[in-house]
Amino acid sequence: MFSPEILPLIIFVARIAETSLETIRTVYVARGHPYLAAGIGVVKVAIWLLSTGLVITNLGNLWGVVAYIAGYGIGTVIGMDIEDRISIGSVVVRIISASDPSPLMDRLSLMGYGITRLEGSGYFSSDVSVLLMVVPRGELPRLLDVLKEEHPDVLYTVEDVRKASETDRTFHGARSRWLTRFFGW
Repeated sequence: MFSPEILPLIIFVARIAETSLETIRTVYVARGHPYLAAGIGVVKVAIWLLSTGLVITNLGNLWGVVAYIAGYGIGTVIGMDIEDRISIGSVVVRIISASDPSPLMDRLSLMGYGITRLEGSGYFSSDVSVLLMVVPRGELPRLLDVLKEEHPDVLYTVEDVRKASETDRTFHGARSRWLTRFFGW
């Protein structure tokens, strides 16, 4: 059906597409997006059948087997990159500051972030402030840039949010119009 010279390229591209979709699907399953994950899974399985069938029926084509294996690794990296660019959902950002967090809170509030401040004590410092924020994933790079450039002394962690109540907005800044229309944010 395909010439032996072009077959490895077809297998390679199909395997990249299939593995990229599987990587994205797995992330959406973990984040609690069942319908999106199911739709991606249907397309992924169709491509998997094509690529795996081509390899199995052409096991004598060594380059096709190598293309299948290489496509898996590259597809994983590309899938993670695509998913990172799509940035669906929210993350919890936890910032721990041993100094007065008021300037940081003022800066982040101007950027549209809702912030909850908790006071505590640390082992190496007597008093710390813990700032908690729920941030749209698409906003995370901008927030991290501010933290790294303007407040390099704070400790921060980022965690994915699987489910969150939708009763109140936690980010009040401007969002992309495309994201607003597509995802209803």
